[in-house]
Amino acid sequence: MLLSLLSSGDPKTIIVSLLLTLPMMMLALSAHEAAHGWVAYKCGDNTAYLMGRLTLNPAKHLDPIGFLAMMVFGYGWANPVPINTRNFRNPRRGMALSAAAGPAANLILGVICAALFGVCLAVYAYLTFTSESLFLINCVYWLAIMFDYGAMINFVFMTFNLIPVPPFDGSRIAFVFLPPKYYFGIMKYERQIMFGVLIALLALSRLGFSPFEWVANQLTGMISSPIANGLWGVFRDNLLHP
Repeated sequence: MLLSLLSSGDPKTIIVSLLLTLPMMMLALSAHEAAHGWVAYKCGDNTAYLMGRLTLNPAKHLDPIGFLAMMVFGYGWANPVPINTRNFRNPRRGMALSAAAGPAANLILGVICAALFGVCLAVYAYLTFTSESLFLINCVYWLAIMFDYGAMINFVFMTFNLIPVPPFDGSRIAFVFLPPKYYFGIMKYERQIMFGVLIALLALSRLGFSPFEWVANQLTGMISSPIANGLWGVFRDNLLHP
């Protein structure tokens, strides 16, 4: 993330892009962890609730190293919400639902951001034909960039966390389908697996390919393009037939 921004070489673009990226990144991480805790609370575990983790306040969720890694490389983590499966009425079901809640929150935020990105693209195109206010046009342009970043960050974080190996959320969801002895046998090596996955992802990014960014690009385009094209069609008709 930061490396790609620095490659642009334009100090103004780098500073503005960082200012737009930071709040979206903090929201993505905070919503992800708060969703884990909220669903766990609904399933019977109040651990996160008692620790004040059912909040979007980034100070309650951010891990400094994980946040820095996400800023620099595009892959990172937050401070995990504590979950005590013994408090669940149905431990396997509660664990799976709590794990799925984080990526689901990022999916919802990603869809909202992608839709707003599409709206901003259409409004920006319309203003370039109708407005003489460069300030207004630039504001809409940077809003579009912010929502584009927001969609990408949330979709990347969603797909990244759905990797079906420990310690990612996808492995907790898979817990429902695996016999406990196999699941906990794999969990013993979650730290080694996590570093192995991160190294593999960094190696791929060095080759210029990120599977998660590719998925995020596809999802963002699928949502934003029809909205932008549809709204621009309405605006264009208004311009042609005032």
